[in-house]
Amino acid sequence: MNKIKTGDTVVVIAGKDKGKDGKVLAVRDGKVLVEGIGMVTKHTKPSAANQQGGIVQKESFIDASNVMYLHNGKATRIGFKMEDGKKVRVAKSTGEVIK
Repeated sequence: MNKIKTGDTVVVIAGKDKGKDGKVLAVRDGKVLVEGIGMVTKHTKPSAANQQGGIVQKESFIDASNVMYLHNGKATRIGFKMEDGKKVRVAKSTGEVIK
């Protein structure tokens, strides 16, 4: 079970975008796509969707180990515990359940 999920707010703790934070757009194979983080330049051919083509800036996947969950403005690790027979995510720094 992955600790970081789509929609979470995370802060980058390693790499060229260290210190920046953003919302997780997608999670795939231990990597996360964070809005505005890990921008790469992509050269696109003209298509039906993009008539012009050209050079486009877009986010790339970064490893999930390089981001930390942002809870109440502070980076924290995530743990799990059972609550009412359900497994829930918990912020390690405060012990609060993450919705």
